[in-house]
Amino acid sequence: MSIGIFAAQMRLRAKQIFCISPSTINTCGAINTVCFDKTGTLTEDGLDFNCFRAIFPRKDLPEFGNELHDFCTDELPENGELLKAVATCHSLTRIDKVLNGDPLDLVLFRKTGWIMDEASERIGDETAQFDILQPTVIRSPPLHSSVESEVELAVIRQFTFSSHLQRMSVLVHNLSDESHIHHLYCKGAPEKIASLCLPETLPYGYQSFVDNYAQHGYRLIAVASRRLNLNYVKAHKAKREHLECDLVMLGLIVMENRLKPQTIGVINQLNRANIRTIMITGDNILTAMSVARECGIIRPNKRSFLLEAGDTKCRDGRTHLVLKQSVSSSDEVLELEEDTFSCCYEQNQQPAKSAESSYHLAISGPTLSVICEEYPEILEQLICVCDVYARMSPDQKQLLVNQLQDVGYTVAMCGDGANDCAALKAAHAGISLSEAEASIAAPFTSKTPDIRCVPTVIREGRAALVTSFGVFKYMAGYSLTQFVTIMQLYWLNTNLTDLQFLYIDLALVTLVSLFFGYTPACERLAKIPPPTRLLSLASIFSVIGQLTIISFFQVFTFIYTSMQPWFIPYATPAGPEPDDRRSMQGTAVFCVSMFQYITLAIIYSKGFPYRRAIFSNKPLCLSLFAVGICSLIICIEPPQIIIEWLEFDPIPYIEDRLFILTLALLSSVLSYLYEKFVIDMLILNIHERHKKQKQLLSGSSSSHRFERILLSIGNEPNWLRILTGGSTSMSALNSSFNGQQTNSYRNSFPINKQQNGGNGEEEEEGIFVGNRRRKHSSTQNNNSTTSCNDSPPKKITIVVNEQCADDDNSKKSIVLNLNDNP
Repeated sequence: MSIGIFAAQMRLRAKQIFCISPSTINTCGAINTVCFDKTGTLTEDGLDFNCFRAIFPRKDLPEFGNELHDFCTDELPENGELLKAVATCHSLTRIDKVLNGDPLDLVLFRKTGWIMDEASERIGDETAQFDILQPTVIRSPPLHSSVESEVELAVIRQFTFSSHLQRMSVLVHNLSDESHIHHLYCKGAPEKIASLCLPETLPYGYQSFVDNYAQHGYRLIAVASRRLNLNYVKAHKAKREHLECDLVMLGLIVMENRLKPQTIGVINQLNRANIRTIMITGDNILTAMSVARECGIIRPNKRSFLLEAGDTKCRDGRTHLVLKQSVSSSDEVLELEEDTFSCCYEQNQQPAKSAESSYHLAISGPTLSVICEEYPEILEQLICVCDVYARMSPDQKQLLVNQLQDVGYTVAMCGDGANDCAALKAAHAGISLSEAEASIAAPFTSKTPDIRCVPTVIREGRAALVTSFGVFKYMAGYSLTQFVTIMQLYWLNTNLTDLQFLYIDLALVTLVSLFFGYTPACERLAKIPPPTRLLSLASIFSVIGQLTIISFFQVFTFIYTSMQPWFIPYATPAGPEPDDRRSMQGTAVFCVSMFQYITLAIIYSKGFPYRRAIFSNKPLCLSLFAVGICSLIICIEPPQIIIEWLEFDPIPYIEDRLFILTLALLSSVLSYLYEKFVIDMLILNIHERHKKQKQLLSGSSSSHRFERILLSIGNEPNWLRILTGGSTSMSALNSSFNGQQTNSYRNSFPINKQQNGGNGEEEEEGIFVGNRRRKHSSTQNNNSTTSCNDSPPKKITIVVNEQCADDDNSKKSIVLNLNDNP
């Protein structure tokens, strides 16, 4: 059984994929879901600097400046705080006069042109104010255009980046300033930094700026500062949370993270094989959705939705969930109709025809935490349809992998960083693209830093799984074939000779088994995964059917030999332990069984769709050819030395020996046809599909749990409203970019509450609302939502004219009635 695993491990090693847990290889054959980290896995390792948007203070509200591509410019704010923040807020160190650290910090620091000295002697007498410690000093280049004179900034304290806090910061002192004035520079996720800033320092439409860049796949970093009057002792004793507050926003840095050239092809290959692909990242959710669209995780023929936790609470104390529809990823702004339009979800859920969702869902880590705590009843349904997870912490990645496994998915996780270690260890198959921390937790490590290793591991896993099952059936068939032979000879009170046993066990079985697993994996991933149950209906019928064919031809040969005129019956030798076991029936049955062993090896060494053809396995073909020639010689015209060696009682006439050979070949042909048409085509392709569909429709426990969940929730996202008892708020998104609506979201779903009968309970109905593109769209949308929340009239007719995302020329009209009575 381990032959297939050993051969697959050797092939993986030849492709620079190393495995420290060989038993995981067979598990890879059953993988139906692959989770990917984004940065460094789907995209390039490093980030490329694109531009930055500095914030300029104004009398009323600050505003963003133009896109700048160089920090050495006169267009920066006069105080140069943004430049100082970028130059100092990092965790770089100098080792052997070479800067080392996070690639993002390296890119930004080199962009500033500033110089870093560790334990510099330039500090001189200033070390007295820092006791004996000599901090890292960052110096501006001579005659820098954005600062008045050469500046030396000492990094007094550093708060390292935390994935939980989503930020890092440094406490800096200007060495030319003899006062106790310090500056805290902080950078991190835009939404996190904005929550720590003074509201009056945020420009108008700040979130729209962030969303506009994020939806095009850019990664944004917000930079802020705070002026502090602290002496040296207080600066070192102050707690982080007391320092990182009341910040002043300085600007946004826009970084570009390009997809690796191999990413799109691999994702498309997995999609064609019906293997679910999921993105788990710590980046902004709009950035994640943009990258997911670009690489194919979000497919263009499916709708995509974004689920977020709202700012308000339901009457039961739970947080409102906001569902937003993303309809475009293009650069054009959608022009909507002047008239507001809406359509209502039907109350009756339409049953799904297949266990596949017709839409994609994206969610962020904070929202996932809210759902785990407040909406645990929809968690399983959510993870079955959600394909993009953003702002995920390492613990949340592990939680997600565990939840996917709980609903029946066989999960592979592919990542490259230390924050992926927990998920890599929790997955059924962890694949690391790094030789550092992640390689310790993952069973597989690829030296090629791209995701081409994922389909390779799955293909080899499928080949190893098929090989293991094939070896099992071959060994079972070999044992049963020999059992039938011996039972017939026991009828005569005789048995096979010792050397006949040795020839069967060594030449026909062991030699073939050694090379059984050397058939390479198929180059293409099949849509249907291989069987994962050893005692499946196909395996049982295969072994029983082959046993029937083998038994028939052996018994027929036994009877045929006994009825011939030249037949000499076997006479039992005298004595308690007879040594002479020669018999004509034994010789004839042995000749037929030799070819039956060879046939079993051929039919159970299956090729397409999980392995290549048997001819690609040259060692196996050579061994089968060798034992086939030897068996042919033994059957037709054995030399005298072979007769004596195998202790034959030879068949006297060549015609009878050829007839016995014909019976053996006919047995081989029938065995092959039975396996090809009855097992592979009838049972596997027809019966198994019918059985699976029946299990899904009936909810049998034999089908996967996630398939039953997908069938139960249907093909529309209104199951969120139904499962939460109507508490899912689907409010309109009023995002604006300089007063204009962005193109990411066109439709959203406010809840219309009405009294349900006389029991006083509230019932909520999900409504699509299209926002009007006007100058004061935010106000109009709020008014529209307010009118929807009023008590509705008894009968309302709403006409819907909606432009579909996948067809710009198609429109549809829906007329629906809303009745007051439930």
